[in-house]
Amino acid sequence: MLAMRTGIGYDSHRFAPGGPMRLGGIDIPEDRHCAGHSDGDAICHAITDAILGAAALGDIGALFPDTDPANKNADSIVMLSAAVSRVHDAGWRVGNVDVTVIAERPKIGPHREAMRQRLASTLHVEVGDVFVKGKTNERMGWIGREEGLGVMVVATLVRAEG
Repeated sequence: MLAMRTGIGYDSHRFAPGGPMRLGGIDIPEDRHCAGHSDGDAICHAITDAILGAAALGDIGALFPDTDPANKNADSIVMLSAAVSRVHDAGWRVGNVDVTVIAERPKIGPHREAMRQRLASTLHVEVGDVFVKGKTNERMGWIGREEGLGVMVVATLVRAEG
């Protein structure tokens, strides 16, 4: 059996009026937010899919369907934590995650360290095992028009010891 697995996660959300914007488990002062059934935290959603996929344990939609009223306005950090528990129960632990947020705004740099701290704590890893970076879409397409944002994640799982 392999000692390491890699998963890829992706999520996108359109923007809706009213802030703050929830990303990476923190609130960012913005005049808009990511629309979604839960709190719209696209970073947490993409990480959840990446780690579940790496462990072959499904995806966020299977665990937390948007057809279930219990998931309305749910905290995505809580959903990510539940996915981490499933991964641990299957004999894996998170090795690292690399997150890319594609958006014209908000700028990620000023919030990076707070996101890394919050995500590392939830993933049960060191802060150095989590990185979050922002890229623009050079004003092209729906992201460039500031209609929403996209997130891509690569996550590595390692076989849990003992």
